[in-house]
Amino acid sequence: MCSWCGCLECIHNIPPLNLLFLHFSSAARTGREGEEGARTLSPMASISVPDPAPSPTEDAESIRKAVQGWGTDENALIEILGHRTAAQRAEIAVAYEGLYDKPLLRTLQDELSSHFKGAMTLWAMDPAARDAKLAYKALRKKGGDRHAWVLIEVACASSPDHLVAVRKAYCSAYDSSLEEDVAACPLYKDPLKQFLVRLVSSYRHGGEHVDGELARAEAAELHGAVAAKKQPLHGDVVRIVSSRSKPQLKATFQHYKREHGKAIDEVLEGNRNDKLSAMLKTAVWCLTSPEKHFAEVILKSSTFSRLLQF
Repeated sequence: MCSWCGCLECIHNIPPLNLLFLHFSSAARTGREGEEGARTLSPMASISVPDPAPSPTEDAESIRKAVQGWGTDENALIEILGHRTAAQRAEIAVAYEGLYDKPLLRTLQDELSSHFKGAMTLWAMDPAARDAKLAYKALRKKGGDRHAWVLIEVACASSPDHLVAVRKAYCSAYDSSLEEDVAACPLYKDPLKQFLVRLVSSYRHGGEHVDGELARAEAAELHGAVAAKKQPLHGDVVRIVSSRSKPQLKATFQHYKREHGKAIDEVLEGNRNDKLSAMLKTAVWCLTSPEKHFAEVILKSSTFSRLLQF
């Protein structure tokens, strides 16, 4: 795999960016600690995997060396864990526990500190367990739209099977279903709450088949709700966006642009003061072009921009 391009293979290997920004933003506000953290995090600005990669045993031994002695070699940890796929990190974790009789995550929790600890432990987790944890935190934090974005990312930016794995991991870790917790969350009101519930409980068809007539009809329904009625989370919109396969949605959005002269995300972007439009645009981008959404998150985060300069 080459440098991160925003494709689904790469998306599966990174945590939802919005909550990771909370670690970075807090670190940046702590003065020198944030400055040092920024310098340390810079290798992750270009996410790539060496080919061939060291064996899991070699990586486990290098991690052990990085956390032993006085201080921690944070650059070495980033060079290893920040430049391996999720499958490779899982193999490293198995090798580490086999060699040292201690889980890798426990070692990171014990040996690291502050915001670097939070970011690296999230990065090293199993992707489904990590997304479940981020969703759990998002449902319990106040602070506006950012946390709802995390739920949309988890539900829309990955494959249908990954979302099923996230729901299973959530249920196992918290003895509750993700869908029930979203429905019970006091931070969100309908229609946004209904939209989020439908997204996290969905299971989309994973095939490539597209029904052209359906795409044309549903493009008209979307236009009627979004542009004519100014109801971005109208029932028809929620049904279409939360249930159709990604290829089907791409075809629908293409019909929308051809018939009405403007892409649906452009229409939603025009409603700058409408939070519901912003949420729908996030879902549209995560479903059809996740790299657009994550690029926008990065560009809008002045803190993250400062981190990338080091």
